[in-house]
Amino acid sequence: MTKSKSKRNSLVQPDRLSDIQEEENSLGGTGLRASPTSSVREVTKKARDLKVGDVLKLNKDQRLPADVVILKSYTNETTSDQDIPSEHEDEELLLDTVSDSPLDKSNEPADDEHQLDGETDWKLRLGSPLTQQLEPAEFTRLRIVAGKPDKKVNEFLGTVELLPKRGGYDTDVPKPDPVGEAPDGSSENESAPLTIDNTAWANTILASNATTLAAVIYTGPQTRSALSTSASRSKTGLLEYEINSLTKILCALTLTLSIVLVALEGFEHVAGVACLRVNLDMGKTVYSSFIQKDHGIEGAVVRTSTIPEELGRIEYLLSDKTGTLTQNEMEMKKIHVGTVSYANEAMDEVASYIKQGFSVSAPTDASQPSVLITPSSTFAVSTTSTATRTRREIGSRVRDVVLALGICHNVTPTMEEENGETITSYQASSPDEIAIVKWTEAVGLRLIHRDRKGMLLESVETGRPAVRVRILEVFPFTSEGKRMGIIVQFLDGTETSPVPNIDAGEIWFFQKGADTVMTSIVASNDWLDEETANMAREGLRTLVVGRKKMPVAQYKEFASQYREASVSLNNRDTGMANVVAHYLEKDLELLGVTGVEDKLQKDVKPSLELLRNAGIKIWMLTGDKVETARCVAVSAKLVARGQYIHTIAKLKRKDEAQDHLDFLRSKTDSCLLIDGESLSFFLTHFRNDFISMAVKLPTVVACRCSPTQKADVALLIREYTKKRICCIGDGGNDVSMIQAADVGVGIVGKEGRQASLAADFSITQFCHLTKLLVWHGRNSYKRSAKLAQFVIHRGLIISVCQTMYSIAIKFEPEGLYKDWLLVGYATVYTMAPVFSLVLDRDVDEKLANLYPELYKELTTGDSLSYKTFFIWVLVSIYQGGIIQGCSQLLTEVDGPRMVAVSFTVLVLNELIMVAFEITTWHPIMIFSLVGTLLVYVGSIPFLGGYFDLKFMLTP
Repeated sequence: MTKSKSKRNSLVQPDRLSDIQEEENSLGGTGLRASPTSSVREVTKKARDLKVGDVLKLNKDQRLPADVVILKSYTNETTSDQDIPSEHEDEELLLDTVSDSPLDKSNEPADDEHQLDGETDWKLRLGSPLTQQLEPAEFTRLRIVAGKPDKKVNEFLGTVELLPKRGGYDTDVPKPDPVGEAPDGSSENESAPLTIDNTAWANTILASNATTLAAVIYTGPQTRSALSTSASRSKTGLLEYEINSLTKILCALTLTLSIVLVALEGFEHVAGVACLRVNLDMGKTVYSSFIQKDHGIEGAVVRTSTIPEELGRIEYLLSDKTGTLTQNEMEMKKIHVGTVSYANEAMDEVASYIKQGFSVSAPTDASQPSVLITPSSTFAVSTTSTATRTRREIGSRVRDVVLALGICHNVTPTMEEENGETITSYQASSPDEIAIVKWTEAVGLRLIHRDRKGMLLESVETGRPAVRVRILEVFPFTSEGKRMGIIVQFLDGTETSPVPNIDAGEIWFFQKGADTVMTSIVASNDWLDEETANMAREGLRTLVVGRKKMPVAQYKEFASQYREASVSLNNRDTGMANVVAHYLEKDLELLGVTGVEDKLQKDVKPSLELLRNAGIKIWMLTGDKVETARCVAVSAKLVARGQYIHTIAKLKRKDEAQDHLDFLRSKTDSCLLIDGESLSFFLTHFRNDFISMAVKLPTVVACRCSPTQKADVALLIREYTKKRICCIGDGGNDVSMIQAADVGVGIVGKEGRQASLAADFSITQFCHLTKLLVWHGRNSYKRSAKLAQFVIHRGLIISVCQTMYSIAIKFEPEGLYKDWLLVGYATVYTMAPVFSLVLDRDVDEKLANLYPELYKELTTGDSLSYKTFFIWVLVSIYQGGIIQGCSQLLTEVDGPRMVAVSFTVLVLNELIMVAFEITTWHPIMIFSLVGTLLVYVGSIPFLGGYFDLKFMLTP
């Protein structure tokens, strides 16, 4: 299976039911089958033919076609003696035995879930211990139970059960050694829980350089990604509804007039409505062409050409974060070690300290291993250096903090061969950690291996191993804890036994986390709060790093208590956290503070400022963490300097929710930062109160939002405010939000083209949105409004002339302008000048960008309103009455002379009106006016059947 192919390898179970529920029903409550009913063989199937229960064979960089549970993963270096029969002679499933050596490559799969939560990072996924050691031939004994299809991408509960051996295997498959039997030889079922860590969802990408076997649990419309995507809808612009209302009034007026004239034996011709629709649709096509040909927004594509004028009516902008406002490229920008801070060019000094601190000399005896660095190693100083005591102390602190950063993480390195060169890449669930590990490599300490048991780091300068640790315990980062820690045992290279010895080697606890939680964990100091505040003002994501040395006895006591808490059935998580807090998280030595920058997209700051000045309220909806969302909001200037940020997270009680609402009502100039759980709570219990308050705030940041929540927020704002909203994003998780908006904008980026293809407008950079709205949106709306009113005027004035004529001839059923005159008036004699108004602009582009406040007036709809409509109606009645009345008074009531004068003045009046309404002249406008006039004059000799030509030539 590859991303470019539509077929995938599958370990098929052909007689297996296609749905979990059907299987449950067929069991009839027995819970077990008499014997397995499936055989195992490797075949190739199309993704659309996959069914629940199929086992996929997946490799690196493949996109998953369905939601799966990971059963087993293995590297491709060794092969067992057992093969599986294949239906393709050139395809063989290799069964590997994974070595326990700490230097073997990791076989833990990691996947990229950016199409689900919008965050382009790697999630570590594991096979259940129950299935990891099974041979594929034994998969027929597995029974997986999962819940019904659900939208929640961060939650999963299920179980896997290993049924006893009772025969019934495919005769072509050799029987492996007994697996899963109890020690006494009895055949008992074994079961294990399945969590989110054992799953991988459809549209995620497998990143690990290993082969993974995974069972399909949801397919097609039941997958997480499909359930989180809403159906597309047909969009109609606000201008369309306004014109429809005006058209109804116009039709009512003309219909009333026609009924009166018919009742009096007259005749009335209703014109203009069809012409109005044709001209507007043609104008929208022209506006779309202008957008796509604009060199200032290169690569822009208009996919919905019916709503370009909506770009000029936007009042709310809902934006994704990752890939839209940010590049999702983290960079270590600053590090503070207590007495000195390093940034930019000063990082070279850090590199010099690391070069000295991790310089490992080659052993004199080749048979002896190199001596490795531990935190207790003496900081080496160059003999040629005139280093002072202060410099040695700073160098030691720098070495310690870099060592801590190189160890305290969940990053896994992978090695790949490209053009004969070995390329090292890193995988982790957090891009911050990858940025920090890359920084440690840049300053001289490289991570070259990591598995569950240990890590190995080398000196970039010498290329020799410098630090080796055995991992004793890892405490992953959680949104509640806001920190991660690790206990390691340092190996100094003098070990003689390959068997791990807890008494041989220093044991250290390292921890890093948010300053809000680490302040109470590290030892008292006088600089942490000030420095973290400084970095936060710069928009950097701060992490506080600390460490603690553990005596062996203390570690053994901790390990015993921690294991006891981990197997408790009641309050397990709380008990484990209490043990960690009691033994580890006290008086840590503060090593330093890091500042990581999430690089913003080009010109994001000035773009957001311009949009705010244009009166657009901006909401940021992201699937990322609360801390990350806060940092990006500050760095992107979504939050003004000094503006209060009110944070609501993990809300579960109604009284607390009411307190938050009351506070925000009294402080409407603050920024609201809310997580997805709290947002869902508000929308469930305080829907109207929350949205009525939120729409008044200048900025709202919602984090940990699911794709469905993003769409719900967009729909809620639309329904409550009746205002136009624009949603912009770049990933598949933004499609629902984009489709729910009045105007959806997709960015072509790292996360593919799903958002771009689903959007109404596609751009390549966020900064292009300002020109799309402030310039093209303004022009499209203003031009459409003016064009609509002129077409109405053009049709209404001829109706007024017809009415005056019908009254004059005593309501005889006779038309004033017949045949070609009527057709020519609506086409060759007036259409080009009127349609040339699509080239008009009321302000220059530079002026529109310099004064974005001009955009605010567009949202009021004053350019096309009932007021302007009735003004044009009165103008049409006045002009039509004057033209027809004077023509009849000066020539004759009925006859070719009157028709010649009336029609000529009517055409000239329309051309003059167009000229008066033009704000900025364009050569095409001049050409259309002059050309139309010449065409009319040139066609007069051919209108002898309607005009009195001799009269027209009379001086």
